[in-house]
Amino acid sequence: MRGKGVLAAEIDVVVPFFDVDSLEIVWHGHYVKYLEVARCALLDDLGHNYVRMKETGFAWPIIDLQLRYARAARFGQALRVRAELVEWENRLKVHYTISDTATGERLTRASTIQVAVRLSDGEMQLVSPGCFIADVEKRLARGNTL
Repeated sequence: MRGKGVLAAEIDVVVPFFDVDSLEIVWHGHYVKYLEVARCALLDDLGHNYVRMKETGFAWPIIDLQLRYARAARFGQALRVRAELVEWENRLKVHYTISDTATGERLTRASTIQVAVRLSDGEMQLVSPGCFIADVEKRLARGNTL
């Protein structure tokens, strides 16, 4: 069963020509780019985007990515990409849904897991850094969550 997120961000994408193959279907690798844009919107909302991560001395590489395609996206199609924060205390887990903007039909589900790595020595952290947890808790305290 898929866990429900506590915060979410959504972005809209219109599939550009350079993301499709000769059949005008989105090449599978471009879905990862759409996830990244939605995750960046979520991180911006948390106040802990990639600039802040670097300032705090941690990188957050993706260690796991899962995608499930239900239906292909096509050239010119308007998509809504939703990123939901699911876990943050020991790792950063985000669930995604890509759907057709006009119909709401789900096209793709995905999830990513990221872990904190200290930039100074490359050591993976077994718990999320306090600065990240504090930013998430501060955002949760503001309300307007899911």
